[in-house]
Amino acid sequence: MKYLVWLLKAAIFFTLFAFALNNQQDATVNFFFGTRWTAPMVLIVLGTFAAGLVIGAVGMVPRWWKHRQAARLTHPEHQPSTLIGQGTPPTHGL
Repeated sequence: MKYLVWLLKAAIFFTLFAFALNNQQDATVNFFFGTRWTAPMVLIVLGTFAAGLVIGAVGMVPRWWKHRQAARLTHPEHQPSTLIGQGTPPTHGL
C-alpha cells in the first residue's frame, strides 16, 4: 500500500512537471485600468488555482466556525480542558 501511494504521488508530480514544461510560453493578463502582467503561462494557471483554493478556504471559515459553535453548545461535555491535568483523559488512547 505504501508503494502504491508513492507511485500515485510520483504520477501526480510528473504530470504537473510535464504540464509546466508544455506551458513555458509567456502569456499576458490584462487587468483594469490598462494594467497588465506578463508571465509564463504555467505560473498564471497555478497561481489562479492557488488563489481559488485560498478564496474557497476563506469562504468556508465562517460556516465552519458556526457549526463548531453549534456543536459546542449541543454537546458541552466534549469541551476540551484548558488546564493541564484537569478533566477526563482522552478516549482515543493517544
